[in-house]
Amino acid sequence: MTPVSAAILCIAYISGLIAASVAWGGYVGLVGGLLAAVGVKQVWRTGPKRWVWVTAGIIWFFASLYLQWRSPLPQPNDISRFISTETQTQVVQVEGKLTREPRLTRSGRSQFFLQANQLSQANATQSVTGQVYITVPLLQATGLHQGQAVRVTGRLYLPQPAANPGAFDFQAYLKKSGVFAGLVGRQVEALEPPAQWGWWRIRQVIVRSHLQGLGIPTGPLVSSMVMGRQAVDLSYPIRDRFIQVGLAHILAASGFHVSLLLGLVLALSRRLSSRLQFTVGLITLLIFVGLTGLQPSVARAALMGFGTLIALVLDRKVKPLGSLLLTATLLLLFNPLWIGELGFQLSFLATLGLVVTAPAIVQRLDWVPPAIATLIAVPLAASIWTLPLLLYTFGLVSPYSILVNILTSPLVALITLGGFISGLGAIFWPPAGSLFASLLYYPTHLLIEIVSFFATLPGNTVAVGSISLLQFLGLYGLIGSVWLFSQENRPVYPVWLKKQSWSVATATAIALIIIPIWQTQQQLLRVTVLATGQTPVMVIQDRGLVGLINSGDEDTAQYTILPFLQKQGINRLDWAIAISPKPENRRGWLPILDKLPIKSFY
Repeated sequence: MTPVSAAILCIAYISGLIAASVAWGGYVGLVGGLLAAVGVKQVWRTGPKRWVWVTAGIIWFFASLYLQWRSPLPQPNDISRFISTETQTQVVQVEGKLTREPRLTRSGRSQFFLQANQLSQANATQSVTGQVYITVPLLQATGLHQGQAVRVTGRLYLPQPAANPGAFDFQAYLKKSGVFAGLVGRQVEALEPPAQWGWWRIRQVIVRSHLQGLGIPTGPLVSSMVMGRQAVDLSYPIRDRFIQVGLAHILAASGFHVSLLLGLVLALSRRLSSRLQFTVGLITLLIFVGLTGLQPSVARAALMGFGTLIALVLDRKVKPLGSLLLTATLLLLFNPLWIGELGFQLSFLATLGLVVTAPAIVQRLDWVPPAIATLIAVPLAASIWTLPLLLYTFGLVSPYSILVNILTSPLVALITLGGFISGLGAIFWPPAGSLFASLLYYPTHLLIEIVSFFATLPGNTVAVGSISLLQFLGLYGLIGSVWLFSQENRPVYPVWLKKQSWSVATATAIALIIIPIWQTQQQLLRVTVLATGQTPVMVIQDRGLVGLINSGDEDTAQYTILPFLQKQGINRLDWAIAISPKPENRRGWLPILDKLPIKSFY
């Protein structure tokens, strides 16, 4: 099978998973494969044989069925099926084992997932299955670890979907993990001590070492840069600042971490044989995956790193684009549900940008030193390929993200590398790890200061509103066209278009985003009453002018009003009125004023 044929089959599988969300999407691929087998050969005579197109259509069809088969559904005795109006007001006890480490929530409580096996309610005990999302007071979860059996006392509930446009869909979020029930706990009783060994113990040693050497918030930040924020409780104010300026990726275990770690290991073992280098590199990858957990971005990076090690042993050159496509296919065969996870999508799009766009940017920056050109090209290429998806999902742009990434790249590499070394030292002798971590104090504080500076600048986050599916596809069509124009082995395009492809694509992309949004805002006349469950909150949009009546409490403003305004592309309020007499229903104005300027306040 030729590489082109293999690529077509891989693309067909991925496309089939995407098409599963559309009615009759699988049949579209099946018919398309049959039509391609007949018609493509007439145009592309040197292309793949007809059986490849037929097989691609069949793979497309079965991929859509495979995703539907793997989609989680509550089993007959799932704990969610025992929740009713009566049980939501009763105190129950649920027994089971933790499937994840407890983590801190924004409200100061602790959250974890429990694989339930027994439910006790109203003097009746019954066996159940399924996972439960549990929140408990912080002290109740202290000392609990993954795999530990516990009994939780509290009230069960069914997660609800988003009640307002732009709001967080809690029900859909849990459903992706196969969770259909929640529990607000008030007491946790450990039924057994935690396991004597586990990845959590190694994480604990590393986090404590960084904390002792650096203090708060610097220590948890370094730990998060080493193992990802899902493995470490990083304070939400620090996390939010990094997200605001476009540095969320350095707090998530990703390809950057794997590349840095694998590069360090291969550099230190360069005097060894290729087989020994392969063994050391493979052990390093396995340890990193164990510490961070099997997240989509980590799995992608580890699998591509494994491919690099194989190429090292076989003394062959890796084809990055083919390796990326094969990695995506293998991971989606393992878990097709990852196709709908934002982390998986961003990880592959960013890597695709580094593969196909970064070299072209470096070539255009041939007038600056290569190191500086690469420093600029890497964040710029990743941003180009991920921006349409971020706009489609969140409707937000961080204007300073590329500049901040360029300025902080040396610091991020230094801190992450130092964090790896101090973490390794802590495993063997914790005082040594703490001592080495203390050397990262000033670089880490400098990084926090840079991030805080840009996070407080006006316009650090701009809401442009959610773009439509056609705009989303059009933007990626433009990006793909620029890449095709830059290929020297492609057919000859008009000279002016080939030279100005970047400028033409940029201007077209801006117009594609701005003009529809501006036109809609200038013609829109709408009154929206948001579902808050408390004081009525009303947003009035009148041909470019926006007003807000009432704010509710802090949670209402943070999780209902601001997400709605962001989805609408609203960056300021022309007027606002606070009419609620209750003080607790006026506290939401503080987070609103922190994010949006208000021209007239009554």
